[in-house]
Amino acid sequence: MTLYPEKQCAITGAGQSEVGRPSSRSALQLTADACLEAIADAGLKPSDIDGIATYPGKSSEGGGIAPVSPSEAATVLGIDPKWILASAEGFSHMAPIFNAITAIACGLARHVIVFRSVAQAQARLKSRASTLMTGSRNRVDGNNAWTVPFNALSPINTFALYAQAYFEKYGANEQQLGAIAVNNRANAMHNPNAVYRKPLSLDDYLASRVISSPLRLFDCDSHIDGSTAIIVSSLDAAKDLKNPPLRFESIGMSIGGLWVGKFEGDFTHLAADKAGEMLWSRTDLKPADMDCAQIYDGFSIHVWMWMEALGLVPQGEACRFVEGGRRIAIDGELPLNTGGGQLSAGRFHGYGHIHEATVQLWGRGGGRQVPDARTCIVSNGGYGYGAMILRRD
Repeated sequence: MTLYPEKQCAITGAGQSEVGRPSSRSALQLTADACLEAIADAGLKPSDIDGIATYPGKSSEGGGIAPVSPSEAATVLGIDPKWILASAEGFSHMAPIFNAITAIACGLARHVIVFRSVAQAQARLKSRASTLMTGSRNRVDGNNAWTVPFNALSPINTFALYAQAYFEKYGANEQQLGAIAVNNRANAMHNPNAVYRKPLSLDDYLASRVISSPLRLFDCDSHIDGSTAIIVSSLDAAKDLKNPPLRFESIGMSIGGLWVGKFEGDFTHLAADKAGEMLWSRTDLKPADMDCAQIYDGFSIHVWMWMEALGLVPQGEACRFVEGGRRIAIDGELPLNTGGGQLSAGRFHGYGHIHEATVQLWGRGGGRQVPDARTCIVSNGGYGYGAMILRRD
């Protein structure tokens, strides 16, 4: 039997800074808060950390998208890594985690800290245009060259097309889509670090303004300031640490054409299905074995497409599976986005979902805890695609 590299690794600690809209702390301070919490959570010291990575690396684009580099974080943490990933492009925001797994399997490191920091709320205080696809239309390239000149200045304009196509092909409706936002908010009410904890009803959702038809205000994730970090350790080292190791049961990844303006297919699914195929090819577990799911929700339509890409529901059935919210509630058939997801807890580009998976598998969820959760599927990305299954023995 093939010993896949992820099966040699585990998550051993997790941390999250305060989450602000905005925060009074700098991005570097928030990064240090999350990383030091993750290191202590694993029962390690900063000197034990010999690898560091982030997504996507420090960005010069501005807008608070990626304000802290691995080198800056290493310096403020006082660590001297043997392995460092300065930038990551490709198969979604999970790229540094998958690279960390590879580094550990190759013997380049034993304990890698992976963090994701954002300061988008602070940036929006200075300019509401800071988080658009471009601050100027004088020169654009890549995916932006196929959208910005046509006034699609935000990813919502792109994914609204996918939502409309899904509605038309599968007979979905706005009440079904609203079930995602309502469920997320119900879970976020039990998450003290979520930015939105006020109750949200389906009527509230339907009354919210349309941003890009058919997507509404509450279909969109929220810009925040904060940092999330996890410790990825070799399984041999993990056995002696503070927490029961959360094993990587399997991983899957794929890349689509959206970043270079390549749109193909019927607009009701993404290339995430290739990540799903890879994920299930590396484990004996089945979709029915998942105790909970943390599914990427940059926009609510992503949840439907990811659920189908991962085989959690048949193609075209996600809209009916979530309808009414009963089957995706904490005590439902498939508890979904138990921390509030990005729609209510804030946009960590999927790292909040990974953190929430550790919360559930270590039994730290309080009022949002899924009873006896032992397996969790996590997905990540709207352009590149990554997925993993975590399990606690």
